[in-house]
Amino acid sequence: MKKLTILAIALVALCACNNKENATFMYRGLAFSMPVTQFVDSMKGRGFAVDSAASDSGRTVVMTHPVERYHVLAAFKGDTLLTIQENYLLTTNDSTRNQWQQLRDGLEKELGSWPDCPMLKDDHKIANFETEGGFISVILENTYTPTLAVQYKVKR
Repeated sequence: MKKLTILAIALVALCACNNKENATFMYRGLAFSMPVTQFVDSMKGRGFAVDSAASDSGRTVVMTHPVERYHVLAAFKGDTLLTIQENYLLTTNDSTRNQWQQLRDGLEKELGSWPDCPMLKDDHKIANFETEGGFISVILENTYTPTLAVQYKVKR
């Protein structure tokens, strides 16, 4: 009887270890595992509107917000989200540099990890973060016009 009890406890412990919950990759509190229609509805609930002129039905959807300084592009296949990219609407190189640093520092604090920064020049910076469920990249390119993007990609 004692051996059966120990065996049962060992099996329960083994199952608990093997069934560890996968960390869900999130975009601003929304799980990448949700269907695209639910994601779009959630973003609409946050005040975003679908830009049908910029969207490609069947592959991408672009959403804008009247107050936020960025628009969101979501790429998907079928009903599965693949990539979400925020494109910031800033006007000067200094504003994009400052915003890049704020975004990078915020993600570093939120994720509790240092980014891999393959490029750290004045006008071109990249910070790549790896999480259990995906990758987050903060990209600054101030070549001709100031551009700042944050890209969320799910791991395959």
